[in-house]
Amino acid sequence: MAGSSDLAASREETPFEHAIRLEHVEKFFGPIQALRDITLSIGKNEIVGLIGDNGAGKSTLIKVMTGVLAPSSGRIFVRDKEIDLADYSVRMAHDLSIETVYQDKSLADQQPLWRNFFVGRQITNRFGFIDVKREKEVAAEMLLTSIGFRGVGITVDSTVSQLSGGERQGIAIGRAMHYNADVIVLDEPTVALAVKEVRKVLDFIRRIKASGRACVYIEHNLAHVHEVADRLIVLDRGTVVAEIEPKDMTVADLTEYLIQLQQHTA
Repeated sequence: MAGSSDLAASREETPFEHAIRLEHVEKFFGPIQALRDITLSIGKNEIVGLIGDNGAGKSTLIKVMTGVLAPSSGRIFVRDKEIDLADYSVRMAHDLSIETVYQDKSLADQQPLWRNFFVGRQITNRFGFIDVKREKEVAAEMLLTSIGFRGVGITVDSTVSQLSGGERQGIAIGRAMHYNADVIVLDEPTVALAVKEVRKVLDFIRRIKASGRACVYIEHNLAHVHEVADRLIVLDRGTVVAEIEPKDMTVADLTEYLIQLQQHTA
């Protein structure tokens, strides 16, 4: 099993099939089993939608996948290399290029965009001071390339509070892309957004795949995730009950399937 430094060092030169793979992962909270024999994989360039009713285990699964929670048993592979679960943490996940965007919680409202881009990852000069000029230059390039904000009145000095909900999600996604994340985990990025803003976010999600990265997309709105996902993984009571390709099931059929699933397990 490898640590983060081993995996990070081999990131560029070693080809891989799966960005993340879980095998027989289980999670207990005391006597309560939250995850049951989870085996799944996230390809290196695909959008995987994670769907299921409230309490299905989506949040727990993501926390295990990203180092927030340690699994009770099972194996986790990053870029096809097994990691030591005793060492796995949020910091290691970051080192291994796994980034999570939690709804609207990852940005500081009153701070300018350039400061938000570099929280915890400041660019410093040779004296150890923050290089403000360089950070603004890099942030401006990110706005244009990773995020694609062109001619919309948003600059690196704009504060987060000036942005719409969709634009905030775009900033958070773009920041993750800038830091070369292999996997970007999105936790209900379209929640409480107007239709126009949802369209922006779905376009940002498409950018993730277009840039060669993988995305795990947790979503309650089936129409949104159905539109952009390559594959849908359905969770129910902590276990994977189905993997569906959107082309094989309409949103209406998917909705009916989940309703029947809930009724069957009620």
